[in-house]
Amino acid sequence: MSYASASKVYKKTQIETASPKQLVVLLYEGAIKYIRLAELALEKEDFTKVNTNLIKAQDIVTELMVSLNHQNGENAIASELQTLYSYVLNQLIQANLKKDQNKMAETRYLMSQLLEAWASI
Repeated sequence: MSYASASKVYKKTQIETASPKQLVVLLYEGAIKYIRLAELALEKEDFTKVNTNLIKAQDIVTELMVSLNHQNGENAIASELQTLYSYVLNQLIQANLKKDQNKMAETRYLMSQLLEAWASI
């Protein structure tokens, strides 16, 4: 088995056996990774890779948005996260349209802060 296929199997198993909290952490890690890959691609002026990676990050943020639980008395937290995710998503779209490294760095920072908060729960 090659390293690439072993890595895919490991990642699939990790996702399938993760708790809901762990899934959120994995989503944050994925978004951060794709934003960073977009930043690196921008440095090389590989705009196709910038676009591809920012779209992957946007998809992850969208998944985080739709998975929010607005029930069970946690409406305030879900609403705040919804607002934050909407902002991050908009910034990622703008970063992609304008190839703006500052917007990429800002969204990566915000996602890193959220990752730290979730990881400490």
